[in-house]
Amino acid sequence: MPTPSFQGLSVLILESRRSREMAALVTTCGGRPVTAPALREIPLESNPEALAFAGALLRGEFDLVILLTGVGTRALLDVVETTYPREAFVAALARTKVVPRGPKPMAVLRELQIAPWVAVPEPNTWHEVMTALDAKAGAGSLRGQRVAVQEYGKANEELVQALEGRGAVVTRVPVYRWALPDDLEPLRAAVRAIAAGGLDVVLFTTSMQIVHLLDVAGQMGQDAAVRRGLQTMVVASIGPTTSEELRARGLGVDLEASHSKMGFLVREAAERSPDLLRARR
Repeated sequence: MPTPSFQGLSVLILESRRSREMAALVTTCGGRPVTAPALREIPLESNPEALAFAGALLRGEFDLVILLTGVGTRALLDVVETTYPREAFVAALARTKVVPRGPKPMAVLRELQIAPWVAVPEPNTWHEVMTALDAKAGAGSLRGQRVAVQEYGKANEELVQALEGRGAVVTRVPVYRWALPDDLEPLRAAVRAIAAGGLDVVLFTTSMQIVHLLDVAGQMGQDAAVRRGLQTMVVASIGPTTSEELRARGLGVDLEASHSKMGFLVREAAERSPDLLRARR
């Protein structure tokens, strides 16, 4: 298949950990990458909630554990190792019903040789988590169940409310949080460029990028200008969770990747952005 092309459009990348890889993909697809990392991942190494969860799991006090991200699952293991033997924690996890939300926490379980209790289908949002649980366990079966939810970045309130609505007793296990980058200048430059109408496409790979972009725009007095600027750009989302955040903040979504993966997002944005932009402008 021929490589899709951005046809020289400028493409804003807000990804942090994989920004170089993403920029290389954009370049391969004929785009001009503009990199502005929007967040910094901070493990909560001194994390009383995670350690309390580990102790309770070792005592057999949970019926179900939901792992939302691969990065968060690995961070949880690192935190637990500061107090408890890794082997004992993994053994306790293996004795518990474990539900990985998507392929990344599933990969961690595979490394630990732990079989998931249920697999969650794409696009791996909280809706699919609940649908998979209902299909596996049956209606009403969560009543009174002690459920731990490994959180990522920000709390997944919809998932917690859905679990509690079915009668589950939910314990949140925050493992890491998002902070603004140490160097804010690239993100500030992106805010100025969006406000001035100087960019063509933006690729959002997590909902927190939206939060931080608008936070920095607000700090600079550019919130309204950035919102107007985004209306003249192609706004591409990696998946439903990110799209939900965009819409919740009053922003449009021009395209959503068919699979929640970076490669699909870049390729599909390259295929569609030139036509979308011509139609808009």
